[in-house]
Amino acid sequence: MKIRLPHAPYIARKIAIDLLKSGYVTFTEGVDIVADRAEEILQEDLKKELALEERVNEILEENEDEMEFMRVDRRNMFWLVKKKMAKEYGVILSYEDRFNDVAHQILDRLYDDDLINYGVSENIVKNVIYTSIENYIKSFEEIEDTVMEKIEKMQRKLIPGTEEYNVVFERLYREELRRKGML
Repeated sequence: MKIRLPHAPYIARKIAIDLLKSGYVTFTEGVDIVADRAEEILQEDLKKELALEERVNEILEENEDEMEFMRVDRRNMFWLVKKKMAKEYGVILSYEDRFNDVAHQILDRLYDDDLINYGVSENIVKNVIYTSIENYIKSFEEIEDTVMEKIEKMQRKLIPGTEEYNVVFERLYREELRRKGML
């Protein structure tokens, strides 16, 4: 699953909590700064992909007439161009490889900034981070469904996309994350 930018703080918090609970790592400055550093890495990675996708869309728009004439499927062409340009933007398209790379970057940043210490293999700590990302992704859809059900059961009907809907969704989403120990 593709991670979106609004997910970064939640994933980062989960990483920090899971590292703390793992027993493999000690924090030198606290959970919040670890979560902040993890969020920075996640956002950097996501912003690279957004920049790539923006450029791909520009290219497709520039060639819209030609694509229409040749009856090219826009989604397929988007994927092909994105795949061709990914290396240039430093984006790894395989989610498993990408999350592994991000986990390694987070571990390196936390260690280089002297925010964590560990007496086990680097790979063990990296796997804790990787598993945190993976578990968040698995539970995201479940949490989102739960929140949507709660919104639908409310007496006051909210319209998706409105500011009020977004505020309520965010509040309920945070509550569910707290309930699951992810925040």
